[in-house]
Amino acid sequence: MTLKDRVTADMKEAMRAKQADRLSTIRMLLAACKQKEVDERIELDDAAVIGIVDKLIKQRKDSVAAFAQGGRSDLVDKETAEIAVLEAYLPQRLSEQQIADEVGRLVVQTGATGPADMGKVMGAAKAQLAGRADMALVSAAVKRALAK
Repeated sequence: MTLKDRVTADMKEAMRAKQADRLSTIRMLLAACKQKEVDERIELDDAAVIGIVDKLIKQRKDSVAAFAQGGRSDLVDKETAEIAVLEAYLPQRLSEQQIADEVGRLVVQTGATGPADMGKVMGAAKAQLAGRADMALVSAAVKRALAK
């Protein structure tokens, strides 16, 4: 069963259970997937769906920060609940130590020597760690590794 099929099955389950908040979040995810398929005329694989989930989670986290700053705790709660639903579709995340180990290996593999090579390392990291790690943490780890 592909990830997209699992999301569709979860949508049906949420409908049957009358879980309105969960249902709206899953529908939003499916709409984003469908939009990408239509725009690019492709059939999404699991990696592409994970990329969309990552993007939606990042948007929600940015919204949480903005709403918290504006004192809108009701909207913070809503966005946080959406993040929880979306995170269920991500694979197990790597720890910060595992990210640092992977980045160290990629620095050696790409032959990066300093901060000027950050783009090269990030390109390789994005290809290998997408969906398995928070890219903000990866970026910070790359900066630390190249500053040495």
